[in-house]
Amino acid sequence: MEFSEVVRRRRMIRHYSDKPLAPEVTERILASALRAPSAGFSQGWAFLALTDPADRARFWPFVPTRVEKTPTMQDAPLVVVPLAHKAAYLARYAEPDKGWEDRAEARWPAPYWCIDTGMASLLMLLTAVDEGLAACFFGIMPEQLQPFRAEFGVPDEYDPIGGITVGYRAEDVPEQSGRVAERRRGVGDVVHRGQWGRHD
Repeated sequence: MEFSEVVRRRRMIRHYSDKPLAPEVTERILASALRAPSAGFSQGWAFLALTDPADRARFWPFVPTRVEKTPTMQDAPLVVVPLAHKAAYLARYAEPDKGWEDRAEARWPAPYWCIDTGMASLLMLLTAVDEGLAACFFGIMPEQLQPFRAEFGVPDEYDPIGGITVGYRAEDVPEQSGRVAERRRGVGDVVHRGQWGRHD
């Protein structure tokens, strides 16, 4: 599939069939995340991949809103929880070639550990589309994070930034609302050329 078509087709799909994924497809999706950029090549990320039905069943209680609103998300055969590891970035930039002698978080203009993990997540979403699959990124509410960590043994220094479902789109998924196209902002609305407020 042409890359432009992958980008055009990317949607957040919340309704899945229970058709399983071939293991090699799952591995390609997960491996694509490792090609994301990371500040200082820190690679401060980890990914909890849930493919066993019992493991996926353990996950869904931590996103009750998703279960309530879109229960067929639970049919997705792959759930990935991307985890950001801030300490890896603070340690990397305290190394001699970076020149920061401390690990002060205040030096960072933005939390690149979350940004980079988000980029890795997007690569998984795009790879899913390229494989002819559907995918969705969704949040995990703050009050669920510690119980989630405890259930899956995730260390406190790893921060879940959300969850990703991947699978085959259910056949009876309703068509995307026309309001989505109406609400989509165009290049002329968001790109400022040379000066804020200049759009042409």
